[in-house]
Amino acid sequence: MTRNRRSNGSGRSARRAERQPGRFRWLRRIILFFVFLGLLAVGGLAMAVWTTKNSLPSYSSLKASEHGQTIVVHARDGREIVSIGPSYGRWLKYDQIPESMRNAMVAVEDRRFYDHYGVDPIGVLRSVKVRVETGAFRQGGSTITQQLARNIFLNNNKTFDRKVREAILALALERKFTKQQILELYLNKVYFGGGAYGIDSASRLFFSHPATELSTGEAAIIAGLVKAPSRYSPTADAEAAVSRAHTVLALMQQQGFISAGEAAKVDLDTIELKPEYGQNSVRYFTDWVLPQLDFILPETFEPIEVWTTLDLGMQRAATTAVQNNVPKGAQGALVSLDRDGAILAMVGGTDYVESNFNRATDALRQPGSAWKLFVYLAALEAGFTPDSKVVDEPVEIEGWSPRNSGGGYAGEIDVRAAFAYSKNTVAAQLGDEVGFGTVASMAQRFGITSPISTYPSMVLGASEVRVIDLTRAFAAVQAKGTSVEPYGITRVTTASGELLYERRAKREQLLVAPYVAAQMTDLLQTAVSTGTGRAAQIGRPVAGKTGTTSSNKDGWFLGFSSGVTTGVWMGRDDAKRVPGLQGGTAPARAFADYMKFATAKRPVEEFDTEVKLPAWQLEPDDEAWFGEPGDYYFVDENGNRIEPYGGGPDGEYLPPPDDGWRPGDPPRDGSGVRVEDYRGTVGTDGLVPSSPPSAVDEDFLDRATGREDPALQRQPQGRQQGASADPARRTGPSGMRVVDIQQSLNNR
Repeated sequence: MTRNRRSNGSGRSARRAERQPGRFRWLRRIILFFVFLGLLAVGGLAMAVWTTKNSLPSYSSLKASEHGQTIVVHARDGREIVSIGPSYGRWLKYDQIPESMRNAMVAVEDRRFYDHYGVDPIGVLRSVKVRVETGAFRQGGSTITQQLARNIFLNNNKTFDRKVREAILALALERKFTKQQILELYLNKVYFGGGAYGIDSASRLFFSHPATELSTGEAAIIAGLVKAPSRYSPTADAEAAVSRAHTVLALMQQQGFISAGEAAKVDLDTIELKPEYGQNSVRYFTDWVLPQLDFILPETFEPIEVWTTLDLGMQRAATTAVQNNVPKGAQGALVSLDRDGAILAMVGGTDYVESNFNRATDALRQPGSAWKLFVYLAALEAGFTPDSKVVDEPVEIEGWSPRNSGGGYAGEIDVRAAFAYSKNTVAAQLGDEVGFGTVASMAQRFGITSPISTYPSMVLGASEVRVIDLTRAFAAVQAKGTSVEPYGITRVTTASGELLYERRAKREQLLVAPYVAAQMTDLLQTAVSTGTGRAAQIGRPVAGKTGTTSSNKDGWFLGFSSGVTTGVWMGRDDAKRVPGLQGGTAPARAFADYMKFATAKRPVEEFDTEVKLPAWQLEPDDEAWFGEPGDYYFVDENGNRIEPYGGGPDGEYLPPPDDGWRPGDPPRDGSGVRVEDYRGTVGTDGLVPSSPPSAVDEDFLDRATGREDPALQRQPQGRQQGASADPARRTGPSGMRVVDIQQSLNNR
């Protein structure tokens, strides 16, 4: 029995021994399978890294890669006022980057940067440990190389797939480039907030100097931005930026980059940040000026710098003047031009953040009595003078009866007083006398681009205009009747300084004779000194005009002094009534507040209001007609220009149109004809005529002088009382004596 038990026991041991090698075989197989999978994965990873490395761009290509175009806008004095799009600054080589900047970035972003091969396993394990202990990822496991790979090649999606590709790219980068090259790429491309990519851009954005001049404290502030650019931005939250910089300095000390004594010497509270220059209101100007780049530049995607006419001091003064005077609940706009048309200041509203609609360039509003500028220009050109007698009395024109703002009438006064006190009845009579189409034509001649009504009420500002256009018209009067074109860009360069565009002075066009502009200046000066614009006085000669629309919906003041022309508008966007708003109140005060600053450093200029008539108006001779054929044009009943003579791109003569029209025939729409007398060039004695055109027939002469149209034969009221009744001394719509024109043509 005992032998049998032994025998059974030994059999079981043998069977167990037989089963054990089988188990070990399966275990070995499983281990070998996973080893094989691991080797396969390593081989695949190596192959992926090798393939990625060979497909990576060259170092020079990576340096040149930038996303989006950077546009840096400079003010008149060269200071940077705004940067649009990503800003990359100047590329700094590794040895040009301050050592404190390199050390600060390594200390805070990748302490084992010089020890790993693109991916740091220890860093990953540390991040996982923190995740387990706190329940959240409070430490990033990405190395500087991984961040560089993400910034250049990938997006910020937090997916497993992206992390794998990021790791492969990081390993490939480490195989292709040196640590110095990787750190150089990273420091020149990492985003620091505010549109700044790279340390040089960040240094200029926050400290107003290049990155080569960064101190240890400034380097700590910049290095601390990478984790959260918006949260730690020194311009957004200086306190948070300083707190983060203290953390960076502590890490630098802990890792041996600086000593405790060096860390203690850094005073972050004394670091000066770059001041902001009216970023709010300046955006109205940049929004207006930057779209013009599409027309003046060839297509380019490289960073550019735009040099503008904006004066930062005047811009601040303009913003303050509007904000301090605009009525509650209303908006305000201001445009200020230098004598050549350069925009010195532009305010499109009271707050750009609340509303970026530019009321200075885009809003169409009724100008009220400010429109009388064109009525009186047309009257002065037709032969009236500031001393001509007119009658302020009730009048009816085509069923329309205008009233003065005060309700009373002054009787017989001169043109100067009628303009100074903005007499509506006189403006209506003058508009009827010269023709409403003529007034519309005058407005178009002076740069009004919006549609113009020719109903009688147009003389009181029924047609809507833009602030910039009306300001331009007043600037042309200050320029003695020559055209003024507003502009904001003087030149454009690449970031390296290559000139792409430079503005050239435009050819000036004489809009009215200098003596007409002098008489208009006389009227405008009187309006400020004794009339409705007295609130616009600034202690030196000022010429200007108020404008108020019905129910106080709009208030205007436009004027000029010492070479600066400024227009101010105030009102509500919904065109509702603003209690107490008149052109002579808030707008005039805002004008005065701004102009006191704008003209403070300019010499006082007395206005030249002396009337110097050209020789051809004193003695009839061949100079009564001058100019090229293309310089003459007809004006229809709406003031629109019809050009039967010229029409070529450069004003050259073209053959008559195919519709049978010939010089001397009635205009195609049957309207009146206007001879444009003032198209010569300016000389020492006034207008110098150019070569004469071909003679015209008697039919043209009749129309030009108004002999066929009884409405045009009516004499201005001032001439009826003081001028001779001799038909030979009658004047046409241009103010020329009929005898002068006849004798001139007979001499031919």
